[in-house]
Amino acid sequence: MQGKPARATCRFALEAFARERRRRLRAVDLGCGGGRDARAILEAGHRLLAVDRSPEAETALKRALPPHLRRRLRFLQADLADFTPPACDFINASFCLFALPREAFLGLWERIQSALAPGGRLAGHLLGSEDSWVVSGRRWGVDRRELAQLAAGFTLEYLDEERCRSRTPRGEVKHWHLWHLVLRRA
Repeated sequence: MQGKPARATCRFALEAFARERRRRLRAVDLGCGGGRDARAILEAGHRLLAVDRSPEAETALKRALPPHLRRRLRFLQADLADFTPPACDFINASFCLFALPREAFLGLWERIQSALAPGGRLAGHLLGSEDSWVVSGRRWGVDRRELAQLAAGFTLEYLDEERCRSRTPRGEVKHWHLWHLVLRRA
């Protein structure tokens, strides 16, 4: 994933903040990995707490960023299942929430809602109910009704439902059913 552009959800949220002339935001990137979205957040001028459970993520992230961007970066190695985000304006959660057990996700979801300031945004992805991992019982997913329940208390600014067959970053061929979303806290 390193070297690829930021995901559309992250870009959409950053562009929305820019239109509102909101600068120097407090941002959190959950499951930051090698920094695909982190770089865009930092380049937009925001301060970033990058969180990942892998110790290798910090090395990869810092290697991918020029020194002038690293000054606004803080890395924390943590498991998202029991992580509490600090008060912030933006939480990016690309392709990481569905990796948690469902109960752990629901706890994190509540903590995300508590951490986001009014007008803050959450950008991320959830698996849909027809994803092959969900159908096989390997992961959990949500249908449109469940998605609406999760989004209660937010304004849904961006929603793209994707269904495709492709390879995962680890080379596994699968059927994806994804919800790409950006939510704004009321």
